[in-house]
Amino acid sequence: MSTVYQHSTLAALMGKVLGGSATLAELKEHGDTGIGTFDGLDGEMIMVDGEVYYMDGEGIIHHVTDMDKTVPFATVHHAGDPSETVKFSAGNMQEMVSLIDDRELENTFSGVILRGSFSYMKVRSAPKSERPYPSLSEITKTQREFEQTDVTGTLVGYYSPELYQGTVAAGWHVHFLSDDRTFGGHVLGFDADQLEGDLTIFDNYELHLPIDNKEFREHHVDMDGLKEGVAAAEGSQN
Repeated sequence: MSTVYQHSTLAALMGKVLGGSATLAELKEHGDTGIGTFDGLDGEMIMVDGEVYYMDGEGIIHHVTDMDKTVPFATVHHAGDPSETVKFSAGNMQEMVSLIDDRELENTFSGVILRGSFSYMKVRSAPKSERPYPSLSEITKTQREFEQTDVTGTLVGYYSPELYQGTVAAGWHVHFLSDDRTFGGHVLGFDADQLEGDLTIFDNYELHLPIDNKEFREHHVDMDGLKEGVAAAEGSQN
């Protein structure tokens, strides 16, 4: 059995619930690999081999060793879960879409850990927000985008079915970290010279809700325009 574990919901972020509600220590009980963000939507987190990094709003990568640091939203799994080896001689986001289409995985949760060389990588990272928090869609209007050419590194990402839109961002949500730990973030697009790694098909999706968090309990989801808001916040991945 393989499990993907998610803390809180994307709809909560859209509803301005940006305060950290789970520690990294708690998160790592459920996985050694994953993506997320920190308290106040502070940057783009990526966990690789049990080590946590994040790109801040200025594009600087930090190695996080404080396991008391909190996250408002994150997704993790264990890299040792049963997986399929996949390889591309060249690729981009469309190749990742083909992983789902070719294997008829549209209605499943899946995850990838892909390593390789990239002729081009485009990422973004949101700046940390302070209370009273703006909405996720408002924050992403001020996000900064960063580009790098000829970089090697790791992609960690998750595919979620359309059925769960709002709880998650349907489709692929992918973060990148360079091998030299100087570049990374939320992936907007890439061109890869060579990619190889693992595709995990999850038969168990575990959603953890921060029920002791007052803001989470009190927020209301505006269903009108939720899909468009999520798409605007996540950005293009073509």
